[in-house]
Amino acid sequence: MVDSRRAAPSGATPGFVGGVRAAVAILGAAVAAAAGVLGVVSVRVARRVVTPAVRVADTRILAVDPVAQTITLSRTDDTVLPGRYGLFTAGDTGYLKLGSVLDEDAVSVRRKLLTHVPPGAGVAPDAAFSGWYYERPDELHLPFSSELIGSGVGPCPAWLFPAEPSAQMPETWVIQIHGRGTTRSECLRAVPVFHALGITSLVVSYRNDGEAPRSRTGTYALGATEWRDVDAAVGFARRRGAQRIVLMGWSMGGAIALQVSLNSPHRQVIAGLILESPVVDWRIVLNYQARMMGLPAPVTGLALGALASEWTTPLTRTGGPIPFDQLDVVARASELRHPILILHSDDDGFVPSDASHDLVVARPDLVDLIVFDIARHTKLWNYDQERWSTAIRSWLGRHGLSRDLDDAGPDDTAGASGVSGGSPDGDS
Repeated sequence: MVDSRRAAPSGATPGFVGGVRAAVAILGAAVAAAAGVLGVVSVRVARRVVTPAVRVADTRILAVDPVAQTITLSRTDDTVLPGRYGLFTAGDTGYLKLGSVLDEDAVSVRRKLLTHVPPGAGVAPDAAFSGWYYERPDELHLPFSSELIGSGVGPCPAWLFPAEPSAQMPETWVIQIHGRGTTRSECLRAVPVFHALGITSLVVSYRNDGEAPRSRTGTYALGATEWRDVDAAVGFARRRGAQRIVLMGWSMGGAIALQVSLNSPHRQVIAGLILESPVVDWRIVLNYQARMMGLPAPVTGLALGALASEWTTPLTRTGGPIPFDQLDVVARASELRHPILILHSDDDGFVPSDASHDLVVARPDLVDLIVFDIARHTKLWNYDQERWSTAIRSWLGRHGLSRDLDDAGPDDTAGASGVSGGSPDGDS
């Protein structure tokens, strides 16, 4: 009788089989450990995205000349920029306004001081470069009041800059929305432009920005919940007499403005949006920033997945999944109903302009894009104040939103590179 059992292959000794099993076990443990490390890093990255940021020193002060009133800074992509800027410092000097670049070399930049620094003032070397320029509302020398706007998380502070509207036009307000990791002061640069056109400015705060109340989680939802606080400001403006409202958002404030435009029950009074260096699609922004940080693609993918997932919210501390599809306004472009002006630099360095370009392609009937170069993130006013202001005046004039129509014709932006899309007949 022939034995029906198959013999083991030649060489497959018990020792060999045991060794293979041990190797597989070791490899499996290594893969599990690597996956565990990726998971931990990814969760940390995810938390960083939604955790309100504190100001971090990014500039070194190398020298201050109190006689010539100049300051020498370490050379960075920001400190070398033409224009007017701000500098947060430690020591006796506080916030400094900076003027034009006087000279530069491979490692340093000397700029004019526009804030007086007295002899003997103590200036710490670590500082943070800023596009704010104005730090406080009283620096604008315009009438204003401090307001509290009731929202789902509590009273949100705001500054109200009233303007004198035209008797022949509906009362128009602009609601200014600051970006991630900053405060209302970011928006002060724009107030004089609107005030001169008879448009009242309401400069608002929102949950977890350090001025408005904290939500239960204390984290950002990247616009998915913050828009409700701004929508409360729209209601506030209507109760105070606003008949038409323009939303102006800076960076993440642009994402918030877009969500208000898409979701607000007050949509009928929203006349348009002005977006400065806006986030239009968070996935593009976060993937770009991850590459700039040198993060491996798997870490980025896992971090985005963690933020979007319900079951990982205890780890990311978001309180709920981030709805990236809902926040992708290029994908939702067909839902847009209000005219939009976008001001964005192709050299932004933080929020790439790709999605802004994509939105123009998707909705050329509604969206105007004014493209800058060299200027960095939310520093377009600082880099070229005249072009920035003219673009806003022209757009408002073409849409009948300002009293200064004679000075806001379409020729005001002639010669501005990268002007595309847009129609004065957009549904407002």
